[in-house]
Amino acid sequence: MRATILLCSLLLFAVTVPAPAADRITGQVFATRSEVIAPSVMAATSHPLATQIALQIMKAGGSAVDAAIAANAALGLMEPTGNGIGGDLFAMVWDPASQRLHGYNGSGRAPQSLSLEWFRDNGYEQVPSWGPLPVTVPGAVDGWFALHERFGKLPMARILAPTIDYARRGHPVHEVIAHYWARSVPRLSEYPGFVEQFTLDGRAPAKGEMWRNPNLADTLETLGRDGRDAFYNGAIADTIGQFMAAHGGFLSAEDLAAHQGEWVEPVSTTYRGVQVWELPPNGQGIAALQILNLLEPYDLAGYGFGSPEHVHLFVEAKKLAFEDRARWYADPDFASAPVERLIGKDYARERGRLIDMERAARSLEAGNPALQQGDTIYLTTADASGMMVSLIQSNYRGMGSGMAPPGLGFILQDRGEQFVLVEGHANSWAPGKRPFHTIIPAFASRDGKPWLSFGVMGGAMQPQGHAQIIINLVDFGMNLQEAGDAPRIHHDGSTEPAGQALVMSDGGVLELESGFPQATVRALMRKGHRVKSADGPFGGYQAIARDHVNDVWIGASESRKDGQAAGW
Repeated sequence: MRATILLCSLLLFAVTVPAPAADRITGQVFATRSEVIAPSVMAATSHPLATQIALQIMKAGGSAVDAAIAANAALGLMEPTGNGIGGDLFAMVWDPASQRLHGYNGSGRAPQSLSLEWFRDNGYEQVPSWGPLPVTVPGAVDGWFALHERFGKLPMARILAPTIDYARRGHPVHEVIAHYWARSVPRLSEYPGFVEQFTLDGRAPAKGEMWRNPNLADTLETLGRDGRDAFYNGAIADTIGQFMAAHGGFLSAEDLAAHQGEWVEPVSTTYRGVQVWELPPNGQGIAALQILNLLEPYDLAGYGFGSPEHVHLFVEAKKLAFEDRARWYADPDFASAPVERLIGKDYARERGRLIDMERAARSLEAGNPALQQGDTIYLTTADASGMMVSLIQSNYRGMGSGMAPPGLGFILQDRGEQFVLVEGHANSWAPGKRPFHTIIPAFASRDGKPWLSFGVMGGAMQPQGHAQIIINLVDFGMNLQEAGDAPRIHHDGSTEPAGQALVMSDGGVLELESGFPQATVRALMRKGHRVKSADGPFGGYQAIARDHVNDVWIGASESRKDGQAAGW
């Protein structure tokens, strides 16, 4: 894809041009475009049309939450390769009225009628990736209405109207989305409802080709007219339940009727004076906080971006955080994690003693303080009142389970694959339990003021990406655009909390995007890292920052996706 090729070429060129050390750590050579700056409102999403819809909603008097819902609805139509109303949602909202950050966990639960014993009795060692068995209750629609009830201004019918219009008239498919759609069709075409509702005569739509989804338009019209209960109680829930029962599934209308997301308190740590916020488990957000705590004692700015020390320390900190991730992160209603201890500075100092500056760790154990192919959308909005929204939404594996209920225009998620079929594991399958979740929104504040709403998509890359964005901004002095465009570090192979719950025994694999010096690669290999060139997942990233000095918004959307940041 041209955008990715262009980025890699720019980054390769950046490291071949001699520059003073001070220039190398500013990150300025990494920017593919300028930051976007606007006085009143800002939106950044992974699709330009969704960004424009968000701006339309705020121009019409809607709040940042209204705009986020509208953009999320649009992305479910325009980027079904990563999200849709068959999936889950997490969000954080900075509310200027209360001067505090609110969190919402909109993840759904496992069907009540499907047990760990059923999987064992039927010979399963892990939950399948696709089809009816990994389907859990979709929580996104509940999340929309919960956010709207507290922070919305416009009627939901008005918020959903632009997407309904595009779903009926059609919109041109963008480049990156067309690529992933084409990859999904061969895999998902065997599942009921997919070919009929998500292909053009059995193939994916091509770049620039018009795509329509009148079934989704009908569903959104119903939600706009009849509200949340139209999805979880009534004809839509009945259609889903009957469809699943007819095709070997367990999700029922009763499971949907019982669903309720929850408001949760975000948790935070400080990193060199910046307060970084995440949501607590069942998501993996606190891994980013643990990584930052482990790195804070080191002079990363002095080492320089892309130095062997920078990369080595980051990877070793990630390994330590992910061992705890595998042991502790799960639905708190079933397995209580010592979150405050895990994100504490004392615990970081204790665990940090295991980092060897000269050698890469091959195996580690989780501390005792008291996933990789998920495709996702992330978006952020900010309005003239100062409200900021950090929202992430996903069907998990790309387009989800492949199960597309008739006439509804969306695919059910396959998030249940994240459960472990091992009794006693924190993330073991249980009826009514929420699985371990990879999707995480992020937020940061400085001097008690809201500063940054951001996210990085891509399975286990997400907490790694969150930490890298903060490090790029704080340690290396990059601007908002540069922080996202800079080449990324991705370590794979840590002990897993999900699936087969694999245990790291060989140190894993370090993937580096183009742009890191060959001298760094050689030094890392001498330390014992297994280094390979990047094949993802690494993107994408969206962010909005508040410039309190000039009283303006700054937006960024990096080039790994089709996205756009824009404001007025």
